[in-house]
Amino acid sequence: MADDALTDDALERVLVTGPRPVVVELAEYDPGWPARFERRAREVRRLLGERARLVEHVGSTSVPGLAAKPIIDIVVGIDDPEDEGAYLHDLQAAGYELRVREPAHRCLRAGEPDEPVNLHCYPPDHPEVRKVLLFRDRLRDDDADRRLYEDVKRGLAGRRWPDVNYYAEAKGPVIEAILARAGWRA
Repeated sequence: MADDALTDDALERVLVTGPRPVVVELAEYDPGWPARFERRAREVRRLLGERARLVEHVGSTSVPGLAAKPIIDIVVGIDDPEDEGAYLHDLQAAGYELRVREPAHRCLRAGEPDEPVNLHCYPPDHPEVRKVLLFRDRLRDDDADRRLYEDVKRGLAGRRWPDVNYYAEAKGPVIEAILARAGWRA
């Protein structure tokens, strides 16, 4: 749902198991999150070998000092995520569940409830990969933007959302403003 306006119909088309109502709860930054990422990154590299051309920690848990949903987000560069036969079985055999299927993107989840992780599989040179890395790096380097983003997230937390994608969309305007300051050009 990265590039399209969110509608119930659009969401139904890409969510493999349908919408899942959620109350977003934020946790204070946990210095253990990078180690959780490293464990999962090693696992993904072991499972996929050279098929994983990029493995990066993204999302709020990748930004020191930022409150976040305690879910490790990882972007995995797969040459053709739509060619599920080339990689999906290996991830599913290790306990990853396919959650999102959309053009050039697959999202898988594992580790619930104790150490949840999302794998976002995109082609390594996909614009969304560049975008999430730029956003992560901006929040790591700019205290004011990191505080602004956290304030918006805290204002949205605690509500019941029909699916976490609605929460993500509600953060869209602040994300776009921060990306613009970081020099994002689509």
